[in-house]
Amino acid sequence: MRLEAQQPGAQEEAALEVTVLVSVGRHPLTGRARRADHDARGVELALTLDKARISLLHAGALDEESENAMRGYLGMGFPALTLVEQPHGADVIPALADRLNDARPQLVIAGERAEQGEGSGLLPYLLAERLGWPLVSGLADVEKIENGVATLLQALPRGQRRRLQVRLPAIITVDAAASSARQSAFGPSRRGEIEAEPAAVTWDEAQPEWSVAPARKRPKRLKIVKAASARDRFKAAAAKAEGGSGQVLTDVTPEQGAEAIFKLLKDEGVLR
Repeated sequence: MRLEAQQPGAQEEAALEVTVLVSVGRHPLTGRARRADHDARGVELALTLDKARISLLHAGALDEESENAMRGYLGMGFPALTLVEQPHGADVIPALADRLNDARPQLVIAGERAEQGEGSGLLPYLLAERLGWPLVSGLADVEKIENGVATLLQALPRGQRRRLQVRLPAIITVDAAASSARQSAFGPSRRGEIEAEPAAVTWDEAQPEWSVAPARKRPKRLKIVKAASARDRFKAAAAKAEGGSGQVLTDVTPEQGAEAIFKLLKDEGVLR
C-alpha cells in the first residue's frame, strides 16, 4: 500500500480570495436603511465565481440602521460579516486599506457609488490609489480567472460590452449592468454574525465645511406643441423623439471641442 502525502495548504492556495465592500443603502421611496443595490449586485457577482472564498467588509458605525442593512447581505447566504468600526464623519479609506493589506485578497468588488452620504463614487478609486492596485469600473460580469489574470466584461453605453483583462490583485466596481441580487432570506440574515473590529480613526477634515441637502430630480422640460385638433395633439404626444442631430468629435483641439459644446448649449436654449 502506498501513501501519498498532500502538500499542506494546497487546497487553500487554489481558492480565490474575494472581498466585497458593502455599505448601508437607502430606499428611494421610504428612506429606510437597506442593503445598497449596487453592492448587493457585487455580492451576487462574487457568488458566481468558481472556487472563491468570499468575505464581506463594511467600514462604519454599528447602530440599528447599519445592522439592518448588513443583515440584508448576510441573508444572501453568509455566516459572518466583518465591520471595521468607524464613527460618523471619519475618512474610512485608511481603515479599509489597512484591513485589505492584512487580509491580502486577490479581488475586491465594490458598488459603483453609495446610496447615501457623499455618493461621489470616489471610494474605490482612492482605495486603489492607496493600495497601488489597478481598477476596472462598470463591470457587467467576470468571465473567468486563470493564472492570476481576470477576464472581465465591461458595460458600455447603449448595451455594448467590452472584454478586458487585468492582473490580480485588482479592484472592480459594478453597477446596474450586473445581474440582480438574489433575495435576502430571513433565517440566514438573523443567524449571521456581524464581527466588529476596532480600527484607527482618521477624521475627514473637509466634510464639516460642506453644505448637505437632499438630492432632488430636476424637472424635465417638455416641448410645447400647438395643435388645432385632438388628433394632432395625440399624434404629437405619441411621436418618438427624432434623432440624428448628434455629432461625434474625434481628434479635435480643445478649442474646437469647446466651440461645439457652446453651440450645442445655445441650440438647446441653455445659454441665451
